[in-house]
Amino acid sequence: MLKEVERWLSTRSWSVADRPLHGIMSAKRASGSTVSVVLPALNEEETVGEIVAVIRDDLMRQVPLVDEIVVVDSGSTDRTSEVAAAAGARVVHRDEILPRIPAVPGKGEVLWRSLLVTSGDIVCFIDADLREFSSDFVSGIVGPLLTEPDVDLVKGMYDRPLAGAAGQGGRVTELMARPLLNMHWPQLAGFVQPLGGEYAARRSLLEQLPFPVGYGVELGMLVDALHLVGLDALAQVDVGERKHRHQDGQALGRMSAAIYRTAQLRLARGHLIRPSLTQFERGEDGFEPRTYSVDTEERPPMAEISEYVKRRAA
Repeated sequence: MLKEVERWLSTRSWSVADRPLHGIMSAKRASGSTVSVVLPALNEEETVGEIVAVIRDDLMRQVPLVDEIVVVDSGSTDRTSEVAAAAGARVVHRDEILPRIPAVPGKGEVLWRSLLVTSGDIVCFIDADLREFSSDFVSGIVGPLLTEPDVDLVKGMYDRPLAGAAGQGGRVTELMARPLLNMHWPQLAGFVQPLGGEYAARRSLLEQLPFPVGYGVELGMLVDALHLVGLDALAQVDVGERKHRHQDGQALGRMSAAIYRTAQLRLARGHLIRPSLTQFERGEDGFEPRTYSVDTEERPPMAEISEYVKRRAA
């Protein structure tokens, strides 16, 4: 297995510098493919506008790589929607998409629903809390999907500084996701940022995948894609450095529980009880328990949703 990972790293791991933008554009024109960029957003008014503006300026006005930018607002209470629209994105509210199925909280829920309000042959997901954003994140991970016909999904890889220390971010990755992948899906051990929120894929793949509604969506998508299209259809691109807002320890605990549960479901696929996670906070009378349900719900492949099938046919 180590040799397979090493082979994959040598053939499916690239740098953003490996594909100049003019080459990517030539491939896009030749293929006739369209590209949608989706930003799932919840209370990101401080950062979402800059991200949208950079993508529009660099990859729509200067070079027409991106055909649409859609911000899916999952219930923000700040000015996320207004800021995103002012910067040039089309803003869609989560609850307005597929209203016959009541929405539940979670990032995966938003990504799943975004397939119904975008049209690109390639869909690129970008987290809305990034700072000092570079359009290399988009062109870097979209590039292989335009130049390599046998690649179906591309993850971004990058340094994640934490408190000034390079590479110290990604705590859930190192403490939960990487051990799980190495133990149970060792073919995926070569992914530097398996939980990273910046990745792109062909719609033809995304519409066949189930989507965990919460934090487990990235791990679930990677594992399911491995089984559906194989390791060589997956790739990663080094896009530099990712700066974003970091979560506190308890939030990371909840993320880890959801990711573990996502892995557990893929290992067992059995009828298991809905789990919960109890954490503790100090209150007036000492440590007080706080119990949270762990995300276990998953949305079916979008290709099974009648509204999506009709829209694609039209």
